[in-house]
Amino acid sequence: MKGSPHLINLNGEASLFEVNIRYIGGLLAAYYLTGEEVFKSKALELGEKLLPAFNTPTGIPRGVINLGSGMSWSWGWASAGSSILAEFGTLHLEFLHLSELSGNPVFAEKVMNIRKVLNRVEKPQGLYPNFLSPVTGNWVQHHVSIGGLGDSFYEYLIKSWLMSDKKDSEAKKMYDDALEAIEKHLVKKSAGGLTYIAEWRGGILDHKMGHLACFSGGMIALGAEHAREERKQHYVDLAAEITNTCHESYERSDTKLGPEAFRFDAGTEAMATRLSERYYILRPEVVESYMYMWRLTHDPKYRQWGWEVVKALEKHCRVEAGFSGIRDVYTTTPTHDNMQQSFFLAETLKYLYLLFCEDDVLSLDDWVFNTEAHPLPINHTDFKASVQQ
Repeated sequence: MKGSPHLINLNGEASLFEVNIRYIGGLLAAYYLTGEEVFKSKALELGEKLLPAFNTPTGIPRGVINLGSGMSWSWGWASAGSSILAEFGTLHLEFLHLSELSGNPVFAEKVMNIRKVLNRVEKPQGLYPNFLSPVTGNWVQHHVSIGGLGDSFYEYLIKSWLMSDKKDSEAKKMYDDALEAIEKHLVKKSAGGLTYIAEWRGGILDHKMGHLACFSGGMIALGAEHAREERKQHYVDLAAEITNTCHESYERSDTKLGPEAFRFDAGTEAMATRLSERYYILRPEVVESYMYMWRLTHDPKYRQWGWEVVKALEKHCRVEAGFSGIRDVYTTTPTHDNMQQSFFLAETLKYLYLLFCEDDVLSLDDWVFNTEAHPLPINHTDFKASVQQ
């Protein structure tokens, strides 16, 4: 790494969000775990490269950046040039560490400003839609999802509070209020008794849950520990119910691996009904929730469920050169997609490993995991005090 050319000066488009969670998060974790200065300096160098994306009328960053020229733009598929909630809402943990390590408040200021914009804009029914204009600071359309496009924004609220050693009360309040709205409007129970989180499109519910939304069992469990006394058990129960539903999506498939999305309509429960949703690409969210539920309850079923996943991965996804996603979880002779996603190593295997470890290996008292499962230390300094309001 020391001798590498400055690859990040090359022209080419990069996702602000992915560079942050995968590369900056990975470099920061490597630095904190090894103390090697090279990881810190590369994380800071990369962080600097992302700053031009924030040059918008609102300070809400655009989603795509050319790391060489600093030009940034919105994804072509994002409606009306909007920025995506899960993307600009999933920078906080890493950027606060960049400010802490560099002594430069600019990174913390960028993410605190995002919060300011979000607190100012009116939330429909208290919910956060997925598309926001970086020009006007208004929502572009009213699609709400705890799965893709929304997911890690919520996770970073509770984790920001934990990482601040529970000083960042603004993050905690935003999390509590968001979860209350989600529970009121999106959490539903199927005829068969499964609790799931629906998607919301301008007030109309779509009774579908994405695999990505299955991280929420773990998140709600993590937040439950710190909820008001009279709500604690309620949230532990809710987390367990959602995690159970996600387990059912695995249990009801022929491979014992879960589909990309599953539905609760027309008599279907926790199964994909569309051909385009039957694939599994080595995603980590379900085992992530097993790991948190195990650490917080020590109910042995979570280790049992995790072991079922290990066996299914070995049986259906292992190939000569590693592991591959499969195109249809409902056939016992699945076709491989010949892709080993990087989150398989960063997250899926790490969460499975931690599920079977002692609790003091990367203890939840000392570390928070960024959304790509890179561990960042819980910090005992009050970042917010160093940021000009």
